[in-house]
Amino acid sequence: MARILVLDDVFDAGIMIQKILGKKGHEVAPFTEEEEALQYARNHDLDLAILDIKLKKMSGIEVLEELKKIKPHIKVMMLTGYPTLETARQSLEIGAAEYCIKPIDKDELTEKVSELLGG
Repeated sequence: MARILVLDDVFDAGIMIQKILGKKGHEVAPFTEEEEALQYARNHDLDLAILDIKLKKMSGIEVLEELKKIKPHIKVMMLTGYPTLETARQSLEIGAAEYCIKPIDKDELTEKVSELLGG
């Protein structure tokens, strides 16, 4: 299945996504620190990144920009508990393929991930 990076400032949110997608056979690496996640991306093949927009040191938009420099073809889904048209537009312009609003709905998450991965 797919190798997925998850970056969320809330550790439990990353673990929840890991459990949900792990049950579907995906290998999920959750992170709460932006630099650790970007370093992981530099050293591993990835199929998908799931990024929260509100993070600790950077915004999810900034991480998305950096990630696209490292892995230009990676598919990205943005997460937010604070949806705005501006962040949605910015995310999509930079290259995010999907946008998911928190609290995360398990079925919506698995459906969107499946679509992004072409399944």
